Amino acid sequence: MTTPVLEARDVTMRFGGLTAVRSVDFTVNSGEIVGLIGPNGAGKTTFFNCLTGLYVPTEGTVAYQGKVLPPKPHMVTQAGIARTFQNIRLFANMTVLENVLVGRHTRTKEGLWSALLRGPGFRKAERESEERALQLLEFVGLAEKREHLARNLPYGEQRKLEIARALASEPGLLLLDEPTAGMNPQETRTTEELVFAIRDMGIAVLVIEHDMRFIFNLCDRVAVLVQGEKLIEGTSEVVQADERVIAAYLGEPFEGEPDTAEAAEVDTAEAAAATAEPAGATTARAGTAGSETTEAGTAEVEAAGSADSTEGETQ
Repeated sequence: MTTPVLEARDVTMRFGGLTAVRSVDFTVNSGEIVGLIGPNGAGKTTFFNCLTGLYVPTEGTVAYQGKVLPPKPHMVTQAGIARTFQNIRLFANMTVLENVLVGRHTRTKEGLWSALLRGPGFRKAERESEERALQLLEFVGLAEKREHLARNLPYGEQRKLEIARALASEPGLLLLDEPTAGMNPQETRTTEELVFAIRDMGIAVLVIEHDMRFIFNLCDRVAVLVQGEKLIEGTSEVVQADERVIAAYLGEPFEGEPDTAEAAEVDTAEAAAATAEPAGATTARAGTAGSETTEAGTAEVEAAGSADSTEGETQ
């Protein structure tokens, strides 16, 4: 039996007179990978920000494991929700290992005095955090680059590092905002395998993505946001077949667009016109040729008459 990990109820987010998210209900169950898709400007990242405490929803509630979340990002992370960002947000001048260690801060209890005095408790916590960070780097395939600066990593590996840092907080739910943006097909496939591996660790995953092949291959359920409202939610097959989703991505038919019967009539008329044109053109060309022949004959007769007249005058 699956139990809800995340429950968003009637979430609405307004910015002045603009409603970016309108009355969205959303649930992620344990062990699930759920996708969130929609055209640009649909409100996906705004909804993510409402879930993670970056924005305080104008209306509605967000609960994790049955408890309403406080609207503060660090408390949301401490509760058990971690996220990555659409634009990579690493500490560029810190090493790969140090970036992952930053993600451990919500899982350590050592305070300022413990850090200053560096007592046995602090050293033990530091050692455990480093061991866990190295395990996560091994998990995402970056263990050999732990001493490299984050800014020197290729783009795809920076994405992996951001995921490793998020996992360092020991989340029960991981939110990924466009994890394959800018990746080539091989990197996308690697990311897909990584997300499956994260799910196998017992962590539920919520993904925003524009790569439809990636999202439909990956997710157990997919929800579609359009203009801030949830249009449909279901399996990949159900969502792909929904005409409203197709219209949202490809555009609505224009007013007065001909239906199938009208389009067939137009095609028939055009074909008939194309067939009639050569015959008419042949007749016209024949008429033109006859006219030219008549004119040539008239000219020859006039020329002959003129010659006879001249010859008679000379004699």
